[in-house]
Amino acid sequence: MKSLLRSLPAAGLAVALALIAAPAAAQAPPAAVTGKPASPAAIAAAREILAMKSAGAMYANAVPGLVEQTKNTLMQSNLNYQKDLNEVAVIVAKNLAGREKEIGDGMAQIYASEFTEQELKDLAAFYKSPLGQKLVSSEPKAIQGSMAYMQKWALSFSEVINGQFRSGSGPQRRAGSAEGADW
Repeated sequence: MKSLLRSLPAAGLAVALALIAAPAAAQAPPAAVTGKPASPAAIAAAREILAMKSAGAMYANAVPGLVEQTKNTLMQSNLNYQKDLNEVAVIVAKNLAGREKEIGDGMAQIYASEFTEQELKDLAAFYKSPLGQKLVSSEPKAIQGSMAYMQKWALSFSEVINGQFRSGSGPQRRAGSAEGADW
């Protein structure tokens, strides 16, 4: 492993050190989180809403995923150190485990800066209601179905657009345009 640290290019070593030293940087919130200050009660309500919506599932594997991504990037320019990089990745992932909580904290701060404390409490009450619980459980399927519908619609509509181009039946045809052109 010492040979890895001596041989990695400066940029790769900087990335690895940044990952290991990242806890010190965690003290300051990311720029996207700054904004109007929120009360502790607003942040607590935002956290409750995010928990009810299972927002944590979106970022649960952020740390191991980013460690793996960084390892793979480093490996592209350091193929001879695959074994060492694999060993370092395990250590880095262990050192940074739990840091994904920062994403949840940032999301709660963002929600708390977008909604008033009362709005967040009202939303939390809604998500606890039967309709709110149905929304939480059914919304992923509804979003997935909507995305699939949009893709099918776009494919079908692109055929309509293509037909319009082929027939030259746009809003106005210019003089000298390629009549009957088969594109």
